[in-house]
Amino acid sequence: MSTRTSPRSYVLHAMFRRSLAIAATALLATGLTAGAATASPSKVRLLGEQIVPFNLSFQGTTVGGLSSIDRDPRTGQYVLISDDRSAINPARFYTAKIDVDASGVHSVQFTGTHPFLRPDGKTYPTIKDWTATPCTASRQVCDRDGTVDPEELRVDPWTGNVTWSQEGERILTPQTTLLDPSIRQARPDGSYVGQLPLPADERMTADNVGPRQNQTLEGITYAAAGTLLVSEVEDPLLQDGPDPTAAAGALTRITVQSRFGPVLAQYAYPIDPLFAPSPSANDTNGVSSMVAYDPIDPTRYLMVERAFVTGVGNKVRVYEIDTKGATNVKDVASLAGRKIKPVSKKLLVDLDTVGLPKVDNVEGITWGPTLPTGERTLLLVSDNNFSSGQITQVIALAVR
Repeated sequence: MSTRTSPRSYVLHAMFRRSLAIAATALLATGLTAGAATASPSKVRLLGEQIVPFNLSFQGTTVGGLSSIDRDPRTGQYVLISDDRSAINPARFYTAKIDVDASGVHSVQFTGTHPFLRPDGKTYPTIKDWTATPCTASRQVCDRDGTVDPEELRVDPWTGNVTWSQEGERILTPQTTLLDPSIRQARPDGSYVGQLPLPADERMTADNVGPRQNQTLEGITYAAAGTLLVSEVEDPLLQDGPDPTAAAGALTRITVQSRFGPVLAQYAYPIDPLFAPSPSANDTNGVSSMVAYDPIDPTRYLMVERAFVTGVGNKVRVYEIDTKGATNVKDVASLAGRKIKPVSKKLLVDLDTVGLPKVDNVEGITWGPTLPTGERTLLLVSDNNFSSGQITQVIALAVR
Protein backbone atom coordinates (compact mmCIF):
# COMPACT_ATOMS: atom_id res chain seq x y z
CA MET A 1 0.00 0.00 0.00
CA SER A 2 1.44 3.40 -0.92
CA THR A 3 1.69 6.20 1.63
CA ARG A 4 1.25 9.89 1.08
CA THR A 5 3.53 12.50 2.65
CA SER A 6 1.67 15.11 4.68
CA PRO A 7 2.31 18.81 3.91
CA ARG A 8 3.87 19.22 7.37
CA SER A 9 6.25 16.30 6.84
CA TYR A 10 7.22 17.65 3.42
CA VAL A 11 8.00 21.09 4.84
CA LEU A 12 10.08 19.65 7.70
CA HIS A 13 11.94 17.42 5.26
CA ALA A 14 12.64 20.36 2.97
CA MET A 15 13.86 22.48 5.89
CA PHE A 16 16.12 19.64 7.02
CA ARG A 17 17.67 19.28 3.54
CA ARG A 18 18.09 23.04 3.17
CA SER A 19 19.72 23.35 6.60
CA LEU A 20 22.12 20.51 5.89
CA ALA A 21 23.04 22.07 2.57
CA ILE A 22 23.73 25.43 4.20
CA ALA A 23 25.73 23.80 6.98
CA ALA A 24 27.79 21.67 4.63
CA THR A 25 28.58 24.60 2.36
CA ALA A 26 29.71 26.75 5.28
CA LEU A 27 31.72 24.01 6.97
CA LEU A 28 33.58 22.99 3.82
CA ALA A 29 34.27 26.50 2.58
CA THR A 30 37.90 27.59 2.94
CA GLY A 31 39.83 30.69 2.05
CA LEU A 32 36.83 32.98 2.42
CA THR A 33 37.13 36.46 3.88
CA ALA A 34 35.33 36.91 7.19
CA GLY A 35 36.04 40.56 7.84
CA ALA A 36 33.99 42.34 10.48
CA ALA A 37 33.41 46.02 11.11
CA THR A 38 33.66 47.47 14.60
CA ALA A 39 30.36 47.12 16.46
CA SER A 40 28.41 50.32 17.01
CA PRO A 41 28.07 51.22 20.72
CA SER A 42 24.41 52.08 20.12
CA LYS A 43 23.58 48.59 18.90
CA VAL A 44 22.95 47.29 22.45
CA ARG A 45 21.14 48.93 25.36
CA LEU A 46 20.23 47.78 28.85
CA LEU A 47 16.59 46.97 29.52
CA GLY A 48 17.08 46.05 33.18
CA GLU A 49 17.89 43.29 35.61
CA GLN A 50 16.40 41.27 38.43
CA ILE A 51 18.35 39.86 41.39
CA VAL A 52 17.25 36.41 42.55
CA PRO A 53 17.29 36.30 46.39
CA PHE A 54 20.30 34.54 47.88
CA ASN A 55 19.62 30.89 48.82
CA LEU A 56 16.03 31.14 47.58
CA SER A 57 14.18 27.96 48.58
CA PHE A 58 12.08 26.41 45.82
CA GLN A 59 10.39 22.99 45.80
CA GLY A 60 12.84 21.58 48.32
CA THR A 61 15.95 22.92 46.60
CA THR A 62 18.26 25.91 47.04
CA VAL A 63 18.33 28.10 43.95
CA GLY A 64 21.89 29.11 43.06
CA GLY A 65 24.82 28.36 40.83
CA LEU A 66 22.77 29.25 37.73
CA SER A 67 25.27 28.82 34.91
CA SER A 68 23.00 28.63 31.84
CA ILE A 69 19.72 29.95 30.51
CA ASP A 70 17.66 29.08 27.44
CA ARG A 71 14.21 30.03 26.18
CA ASP A 72 11.80 27.28 25.19
CA PRO A 73 9.98 28.54 22.09
CA ARG A 74 7.12 26.12 22.68
CA THR A 75 6.14 27.62 26.02
CA GLY A 76 7.93 30.97 26.18
CA GLN A 77 9.36 29.86 29.53
CA TYR A 78 13.04 29.70 30.37
CA VAL A 79 15.15 26.74 31.44
CA LEU A 80 18.13 27.28 33.76
CA ILE A 81 20.77 24.83 34.93
CA SER A 82 22.40 24.80 38.36
CA ASP A 83 26.07 23.84 38.54
CA ASP A 84 25.54 22.24 41.94
CA ARG A 85 27.46 18.95 41.81
CA SER A 86 24.82 17.30 43.98
CA ALA A 87 26.55 18.82 47.01
CA ILE A 88 23.50 20.83 48.14
CA ASN A 89 20.74 19.11 46.18
CA PRO A 90 20.91 16.59 43.33
CA ALA A 91 22.23 18.01 40.03
CA ARG A 92 19.20 19.72 38.47
CA PHE A 93 17.61 22.33 36.24
CA TYR A 94 14.79 24.82 36.70
CA THR A 95 11.99 26.29 34.61
CA ALA A 96 10.95 29.89 35.06
CA LYS A 97 8.77 32.67 33.72
CA ILE A 98 10.71 35.87 33.10
CA ASP A 99 8.62 38.95 32.44
CA VAL A 100 10.70 41.14 30.13
CA ASP A 101 9.56 43.87 27.77
CA ALA A 102 10.71 47.23 26.41
CA SER A 103 10.53 48.78 29.87
CA GLY A 104 12.64 46.23 31.73
CA VAL A 105 12.75 42.93 33.56
CA HIS A 106 9.74 42.90 35.85
CA SER A 107 9.93 39.50 37.53
CA VAL A 108 11.62 36.10 37.62
CA GLN A 109 9.20 33.40 38.77
CA PHE A 110 10.44 29.82 39.10
CA THR A 111 7.83 27.30 37.99
CA GLY A 112 9.50 23.90 38.34
CA THR A 113 12.67 21.93 39.01
CA HIS A 114 13.85 18.46 37.99
CA PRO A 115 16.95 16.47 38.91
CA PHE A 116 19.01 15.02 36.08
CA LEU A 117 18.73 11.23 36.20
CA ARG A 118 21.20 8.53 35.23
CA PRO A 119 20.20 5.67 32.90
CA ASP A 120 19.27 3.64 35.99
CA GLY A 121 16.81 6.35 37.06
CA LYS A 122 18.88 7.47 40.05
CA THR A 123 20.17 10.98 40.70
CA TYR A 124 23.87 11.73 40.30
CA PRO A 125 26.02 11.31 43.43
CA THR A 126 28.39 13.90 44.87
CA ILE A 127 32.05 13.80 43.89
CA LYS A 128 32.86 12.60 47.42
CA ASP A 129 30.50 9.64 47.17
CA TRP A 130 31.58 8.76 43.65
CA THR A 131 35.31 8.81 44.36
CA ALA A 132 34.89 6.17 47.07
CA THR A 133 36.04 3.86 44.24
CA PRO A 134 38.16 6.21 42.09
CA CYS A 135 39.74 5.56 38.72
CA THR A 136 43.32 4.43 38.50
CA ALA A 137 45.99 5.91 36.26
CA SER A 138 45.62 3.04 33.81
CA ARG A 139 41.86 3.50 33.51
CA GLN A 140 41.75 6.78 31.68
CA VAL A 141 38.05 6.79 30.81
CA CYS A 142 35.96 6.54 33.93
CA ASP A 143 32.32 5.62 34.48
CA ARG A 144 30.40 8.02 32.28
CA ASP A 145 27.43 7.84 34.63
CA GLY A 146 29.39 8.86 37.71
CA THR A 147 29.26 12.32 39.20
CA VAL A 148 28.66 15.39 37.01
CA ASP A 149 29.51 19.09 36.98
CA PRO A 150 26.60 20.70 35.05
CA GLU A 151 27.35 23.87 33.05
CA GLU A 152 25.08 24.63 30.06
CA LEU A 153 21.77 23.48 28.64
CA ARG A 154 19.68 24.04 25.52
CA VAL A 155 16.16 23.02 24.61
CA ASP A 156 16.31 20.73 21.58
CA PRO A 157 14.31 22.57 18.86
CA TRP A 158 13.19 19.27 17.35
CA THR A 159 12.11 17.29 20.39
CA GLY A 160 11.77 19.70 23.31
CA ASN A 161 14.23 17.60 25.31
CA VAL A 162 17.01 19.20 27.36
CA THR A 163 20.55 18.88 26.01
CA TRP A 164 23.16 19.68 28.66
CA SER A 165 26.91 19.75 29.12
CA GLN A 166 29.03 18.86 32.14
CA GLU A 167 32.73 19.36 32.79
CA GLY A 168 33.81 16.04 34.24
CA GLU A 169 36.83 15.88 36.54
CA ARG A 170 40.62 15.72 36.33
CA ILE A 171 42.40 15.06 39.63
CA LEU A 172 45.85 13.45 39.57
CA THR A 173 46.81 13.55 43.25
CA PRO A 174 46.62 11.96 45.73
CA GLN A 175 44.62 9.49 43.64
CA THR A 176 43.93 9.68 39.93
CA THR A 177 40.32 10.61 39.27
CA LEU A 178 39.40 11.06 35.63
CA LEU A 179 35.87 11.69 34.44
CA ASP A 180 35.25 12.78 30.87
CA PRO A 181 33.17 15.86 30.17
CA SER A 182 30.02 15.07 28.23
CA ILE A 183 26.98 16.34 26.39
CA ARG A 184 23.87 14.50 27.49
CA GLN A 185 20.17 14.61 26.75
CA ALA A 186 17.26 14.44 29.16
CA ARG A 187 13.50 14.57 28.83
CA PRO A 188 11.67 17.58 30.29
CA ASP A 189 11.21 15.57 33.51
CA GLY A 190 14.98 15.00 33.81
CA SER A 191 15.01 11.33 32.81
CA TYR A 192 17.98 10.13 30.77
CA VAL A 193 17.78 9.97 26.96
CA GLY A 194 21.34 9.58 25.72
CA GLN A 195 24.80 11.02 25.26
CA LEU A 196 26.67 12.42 22.27
CA PRO A 197 30.17 11.25 21.34
CA LEU A 198 33.09 13.53 22.19
CA PRO A 199 36.08 14.32 19.98
CA ALA A 200 39.11 12.43 21.26
CA ASP A 201 40.94 15.62 22.22
CA GLU A 202 38.26 16.48 24.81
CA ARG A 203 38.71 13.31 26.83
CA MET A 204 40.48 13.42 30.18
CA THR A 205 43.91 11.77 30.43
CA ALA A 206 46.59 11.44 33.06
CA ASP A 207 49.07 12.90 30.57
CA ASN A 208 49.62 16.57 29.67
CA VAL A 209 46.90 16.51 27.02
CA GLY A 210 43.14 17.03 27.07
CA PRO A 211 41.04 19.54 29.00
CA ARG A 212 42.18 21.36 32.11
CA GLN A 213 40.31 20.75 35.34
CA ASN A 214 37.13 22.83 35.54
CA GLN A 215 37.85 24.43 32.13
CA THR A 216 36.07 22.13 29.72
CA LEU A 217 32.59 22.11 28.16
CA GLU A 218 31.02 25.41 29.22
CA GLY A 219 28.88 26.34 26.21
CA ILE A 220 26.60 24.50 23.78
CA THR A 221 24.03 25.63 21.24
CA TYR A 222 21.94 24.25 18.41
CA ALA A 223 22.44 25.73 14.94
CA ALA A 224 21.30 25.28 11.33
CA ALA A 225 17.65 24.68 12.29
CA GLY A 226 18.69 22.12 14.89
CA THR A 227 20.76 19.96 12.54
CA LEU A 228 24.01 20.92 14.26
CA LEU A 229 25.14 20.99 17.88
CA VAL A 230 28.03 23.37 18.53
CA SER A 231 30.09 23.43 21.73
CA GLU A 232 33.13 25.20 23.12
CA VAL A 233 35.87 24.46 25.62
CA GLU A 234 36.18 27.24 28.21
CA ASP A 235 39.98 27.56 27.97
CA PRO A 236 42.78 25.98 25.93
CA LEU A 237 43.33 22.26 25.97
CA LEU A 238 46.59 21.40 27.74
CA GLN A 239 48.29 20.65 24.43
CA ASP A 240 47.07 23.91 22.85
CA GLY A 241 49.01 26.25 25.13
CA PRO A 242 48.66 28.16 28.42
CA ASP A 243 45.65 30.04 29.74
CA PRO A 244 45.25 33.73 28.90
CA THR A 245 47.27 36.21 30.95
CA ALA A 246 47.37 39.99 31.06
CA ALA A 247 50.20 39.81 28.53
CA ALA A 248 48.68 37.38 26.02
CA GLY A 249 45.45 35.78 24.92
CA ALA A 250 45.01 32.11 24.02
CA LEU A 251 43.27 29.74 21.62
CA THR A 252 40.50 27.38 22.62
CA ARG A 253 38.31 25.13 20.44
CA ILE A 254 34.79 25.24 19.06
CA THR A 255 33.41 21.85 17.99
CA VAL A 256 30.68 21.44 15.36
CA GLN A 257 28.91 18.09 15.21
CA SER A 258 25.76 16.67 13.73
CA ARG A 259 22.85 16.47 16.14
CA PHE A 260 23.20 12.71 15.65
CA GLY A 261 26.81 12.69 16.87
CA PRO A 262 29.53 12.75 14.18
CA VAL A 263 32.06 15.57 14.63
CA LEU A 264 32.22 17.67 11.46
CA ALA A 265 34.73 20.39 12.32
CA GLN A 266 36.68 22.22 15.02
CA TYR A 267 37.72 25.87 14.92
CA ALA A 268 40.15 27.89 17.01
CA TYR A 269 38.60 30.70 19.04
CA PRO A 270 40.92 33.55 20.16
CA ILE A 271 40.31 34.43 23.83
CA ASP A 272 41.27 37.96 24.89
CA PRO A 273 44.10 38.57 27.36
CA LEU A 274 43.13 39.27 30.97
CA PHE A 275 41.84 42.82 31.34
CA ALA A 276 44.20 43.65 34.23
CA PRO A 277 47.40 42.29 35.81
CA SER A 278 46.60 39.41 38.13
CA PRO A 279 48.22 38.49 41.45
CA SER A 280 46.83 34.94 41.25
CA ALA A 281 47.72 32.13 38.87
CA ASN A 282 44.13 30.92 39.14
CA ASP A 283 42.69 34.08 37.52
CA THR A 284 41.85 33.65 33.87
CA ASN A 285 39.59 34.65 31.00
CA GLY A 286 37.45 32.03 29.27
CA VAL A 287 34.34 31.40 27.23
CA SER A 288 31.46 30.76 29.62
CA SER A 289 28.54 30.44 27.18
CA MET A 290 27.56 30.58 23.52
CA VAL A 291 24.38 30.83 21.48
CA ALA A 292 23.60 30.75 17.76
CA TYR A 293 23.19 34.26 16.35
CA ASP A 294 20.56 33.07 13.89
CA PRO A 295 18.52 29.83 13.99
CA ILE A 296 19.39 28.93 10.37
CA ASP A 297 22.91 30.30 9.76
CA PRO A 298 25.47 27.67 10.90
CA THR A 299 28.42 30.09 10.95
CA ARG A 300 27.55 32.96 13.33
CA TYR A 301 27.42 32.81 17.13
CA LEU A 302 27.54 34.97 20.23
CA MET A 303 30.31 34.08 22.69
CA VAL A 304 30.45 35.22 26.32
CA GLU A 305 33.97 35.88 27.57
CA ARG A 306 34.01 35.99 31.36
CA ALA A 307 37.19 37.03 33.19
CA PHE A 308 38.05 37.47 36.85
CA VAL A 309 41.04 39.25 38.40
CA THR A 310 41.62 39.03 42.14
CA GLY A 311 41.20 42.41 43.79
CA VAL A 312 39.56 43.89 40.68
CA GLY A 313 36.48 41.79 39.90
CA ASN A 314 34.71 40.47 36.82
CA LYS A 315 34.83 41.55 33.20
CA VAL A 316 32.14 40.19 30.86
CA ARG A 317 32.10 40.83 27.13
CA VAL A 318 29.86 39.36 24.42
CA TYR A 319 31.39 38.84 20.98
CA GLU A 320 29.79 38.09 17.64
CA ILE A 321 31.86 35.51 15.79
CA ASP A 322 31.90 33.99 12.31
CA THR A 323 33.44 30.62 11.45
CA LYS A 324 33.54 31.26 7.66
CA GLY A 325 37.09 31.02 6.39
CA ALA A 326 38.49 29.70 9.68
CA THR A 327 40.85 26.72 9.57
CA ASN A 328 39.26 23.39 10.39
CA VAL A 329 41.54 22.12 13.18
CA LYS A 330 39.67 18.88 13.85
CA ASP A 331 42.75 16.82 12.94
CA VAL A 332 45.34 19.22 14.40
CA ALA A 333 46.84 17.60 17.49
CA SER A 334 48.11 20.88 18.99
CA LEU A 335 47.40 24.52 18.19
CA ALA A 336 50.58 25.68 19.90
CA GLY A 337 52.90 27.27 17.34
CA ARG A 338 50.68 26.37 14.38
CA LYS A 339 49.81 28.87 11.66
CA ILE A 340 46.05 28.69 11.51
CA LYS A 341 43.22 31.12 10.92
CA PRO A 342 40.90 31.36 13.94
CA VAL A 343 37.29 32.46 13.76
CA SER A 344 36.70 36.19 13.31
CA LYS A 345 35.18 38.12 16.20
CA LYS A 346 33.85 41.59 16.92
CA LEU A 347 32.64 43.08 20.17
CA LEU A 348 28.89 43.22 20.59
CA VAL A 349 28.85 44.59 24.14
CA ASP A 350 31.01 45.06 27.22
CA LEU A 351 28.67 44.80 30.22
CA ASP A 352 30.68 47.46 32.03
CA THR A 353 29.36 50.02 29.54
CA VAL A 354 25.58 49.49 29.72
CA GLY A 355 24.85 50.97 33.15
CA LEU A 356 24.64 47.94 35.43
CA PRO A 357 25.44 48.68 39.10
CA LYS A 358 27.50 45.47 39.24
CA VAL A 359 28.66 42.82 36.79
CA ASP A 360 28.98 39.44 38.46
CA ASN A 361 29.98 35.98 37.24
CA VAL A 362 27.89 35.83 34.04
CA GLU A 363 27.77 32.28 32.67
CA GLY A 364 24.58 31.98 30.59
CA ILE A 365 23.08 33.68 27.52
CA THR A 366 19.97 33.23 25.37
CA TRP A 367 17.74 35.16 23.01
CA GLY A 368 14.40 36.30 24.42
CA PRO A 369 11.31 37.71 22.69
CA THR A 370 11.44 40.36 19.98
CA LEU A 371 10.31 43.83 21.07
CA PRO A 372 7.75 45.99 19.21
CA THR A 373 10.71 48.16 18.13
CA GLY A 374 12.12 45.19 16.19
CA GLU A 375 14.98 44.80 18.67
CA ARG A 376 15.80 41.33 19.96
CA THR A 377 16.08 40.79 23.68
CA LEU A 378 19.20 39.07 24.95
CA LEU A 379 19.09 37.57 28.44
CA LEU A 380 22.09 36.68 30.60
CA VAL A 381 22.35 35.00 34.01
CA SER A 382 25.14 34.99 36.58
CA ASP A 383 26.38 32.10 38.71
CA ASN A 384 26.69 33.15 42.36
CA ASN A 385 28.63 30.00 43.30
CA PHE A 386 26.25 29.70 46.29
CA SER A 387 28.25 32.51 47.89
CA SER A 388 26.71 35.35 49.90
CA GLY A 389 29.36 37.65 48.45
CA GLN A 390 27.98 37.20 44.94
CA ILE A 391 24.61 37.70 43.25
CA THR A 392 22.35 35.82 40.87
CA GLN A 393 21.42 38.46 38.33
CA VAL A 394 19.12 38.07 35.33
CA ILE A 395 20.07 40.77 32.82
CA ALA A 396 18.07 41.80 29.77
CA LEU A 397 19.58 43.71 26.82
CA ALA A 398 17.96 45.01 23.65
CA VAL A 399 19.96 44.32 20.48
CA ARG A 400 19.29 46.34 17.37
